[in-house]
Amino acid sequence: MTETKNNYTYKAAGVDIDAGEALVENIKPLAASTRRAGADADLGGFGGLFDLKAAGYSDPILVAANDGVGTKLKVAIDANQHKTVGIDLVAMCVNDLVVQGAEPLLFLDYMATGKLNVDQMTDVVAGIAEGCRQAGCALIGGETAEMPGMYQGADYDLAGFAVGAAERGTLLDGLDIKPGDTILGLASTGPHSNGYSLIRRLVGGEGFNYADQAEFAEGTLADAFLAPTKIYVRSTLAAIKAGYVKGLAHITGGGFLENIPRVLPDNVCAEIDTATWKLPSVFEWLQAQGNIDTREMARTFNCGIGMIVVVASEDADSAMQLLQDNGETVFNIGSVQKHDGPAICRVRGTAGTWGSSNAWLTETTEA
Repeated sequence: MTETKNNYTYKAAGVDIDAGEALVENIKPLAASTRRAGADADLGGFGGLFDLKAAGYSDPILVAANDGVGTKLKVAIDANQHKTVGIDLVAMCVNDLVVQGAEPLLFLDYMATGKLNVDQMTDVVAGIAEGCRQAGCALIGGETAEMPGMYQGADYDLAGFAVGAAERGTLLDGLDIKPGDTILGLASTGPHSNGYSLIRRLVGGEGFNYADQAEFAEGTLADAFLAPTKIYVRSTLAAIKAGYVKGLAHITGGGFLENIPRVLPDNVCAEIDTATWKLPSVFEWLQAQGNIDTREMARTFNCGIGMIVVVASEDADSAMQLLQDNGETVFNIGSVQKHDGPAICRVRGTAGTWGSSNAWLTETTEA
């Protein structure tokens, strides 16, 4: 007697090729909306093409960055809100390019999930396309991986890859930063894409739900925590081209204390004064609800400043005006001072600096 064998198919194993093809068709017009000089933004080939000469470069240095959104994705999944995490993905990459003086040119994404949800992933890519439009870069390709057994339920993950360019000799290296220079801070839109493991633990541990009305803002907690990361490309490139910028630092995980020294030369210190801006209400709420101490806040969150710009003191007013004209809320938050040894950052504050008895910093802190 002949034994009947099972009839195996890829779809029965959990991979739906038809759904993948449907997603590609959905996202083709989204990618096309990011067209720019040097890229035609067509999808479907095995690799994306970019013409540096057509983009106006004669002797370019390429700069590359990759990043993800981290556990902010779990907030999006739990709240079933996926339209803005794509902006976060682009922002985390292109903001790292521009701090080196590079213009973002092209972007590719990688999406992985256990079971492909076409509508969900279309929302994600719509956000990616919006982020690319804000940054002025082209979405030239990507990869979607359906991997049953690797991801459970509605879980998915994202990674982004950005490439930018600057003409040789124009990259920012921070070597001309010196004592007396001014430090400007560009306002953030919230926690951006850092600190979400702490945020999620606090929300769950204190019995909150993302559908709850936020006490500190309009909308729900999900709306507040899913506010997309600010993309600083157009404003900072304008300031760079005007000749104002000596250094830029993207304030991500590690806050001021770890990120600002990365762009400073030795023998200087960045001194930040918390009295120069108000701690946004989302951070006041997090600190109060989680009883988070000051140094933990300083090293986990951006606390309202997503990018710092170092300029000569005589250029500070003009640089602030240019950045404001390009849509930024700008604060003069400190200065560069002489210091012996490797570069550090000090953050100063006094009790009640931001109108709260639970002030963010109450004394000088050094990294």
